[in-house]
Amino acid sequence: MSSILPRRAVLAGGATLALPAAVRAQGGPQGAGGGSWPTQPIRLVVPFAPGGTTDIVARLLSQGLQERLGQTVIVENRPGAGATVGSLAVAQAAPDGHTLVVSNIASHGIAPTLYRGLRYDAVRDFTHVALVVENPSVFVANPRFPAQTLPEVARLAREDARGIDIASSGSGSSNHLLIVQFGQATGARVNHVPYRGAGPAMTDVIAGVVPMMSDSLPSAAGHLRGGAVRAVAISAATRHPAFPAVPTFREQGVDLVSGSWFGLSGPAGLPPAVTDRLARAVAALLADPAARARLAELGGTPGNLGPQDYAAFVAAEVARWAPVVQASGAQVD
Repeated sequence: MSSILPRRAVLAGGATLALPAAVRAQGGPQGAGGGSWPTQPIRLVVPFAPGGTTDIVARLLSQGLQERLGQTVIVENRPGAGATVGSLAVAQAAPDGHTLVVSNIASHGIAPTLYRGLRYDAVRDFTHVALVVENPSVFVANPRFPAQTLPEVARLAREDARGIDIASSGSGSSNHLLIVQFGQATGARVNHVPYRGAGPAMTDVIAGVVPMMSDSLPSAAGHLRGGAVRAVAISAATRHPAFPAVPTFREQGVDLVSGSWFGLSGPAGLPPAVTDRLARAVAALLADPAARARLAELGGTPGNLGPQDYAAFVAAEVARWAPVVQASGAQVD
């Protein structure tokens, strides 16, 4: 089955988030419950372990928001249960603008269908502020792993009664589902090995503990450039300009196109003035040439969705991923 991530309204130049004129004209966080926010350090929760794309996005956001809000932004990694542990903590936090989360495809797109007992609603229990970045996934392998292409990976997996282990940042991630779909599409026996984040998984791939990994391109980019791992295939529709030598899944006969997205959200009920100021700060960050260059270097495409559009995007993703999860057979209690 092809899992296609639509390229929704990506930035073509120096555009900013699409905000209503009344919001763009608003001068600050005053009014509508905004008070003098922020009055204390802001906690930005990353629902994965350090080292993955979610963590990279958080570090970029942390620096950019600090510069534009005049308040310290502390990144807090709270991994567990496919990014749902940290996300739940934010859903239950006070809606005062001082606790935020890097919302993502795992926690807010896939988890609502994958986890039977999920304790939050991905749409109603959050104030969605902005889509920050979209990116494809990539299969990477330890340099000593003998398979160089997807057909070779599939052949080895079929010949070995044990199959082939492929790691991911955790159950419920788009990278996890890409592994499942690869096995379904090729008939290969692939064993998903979930970790508590992309960083620990990549460490084990580099060490040879597990031979392969399905990862988001931004978190794998540095390791690919340094030669610590080797790219086997990228899940974009076409080759990525940052890694033009890496063939796509489709080029290798596997009809899969998939990717990830990451945004900024807070608990439901954030004051509109706080939400608006956060959205403007993210827009300014994504319009900054240095930030855009950094995202391009990592293989990411900046987003351009403000609060209303990002909330609609999340709702659409929950609906879109439900049949994909159901078809994969993946389920977590």
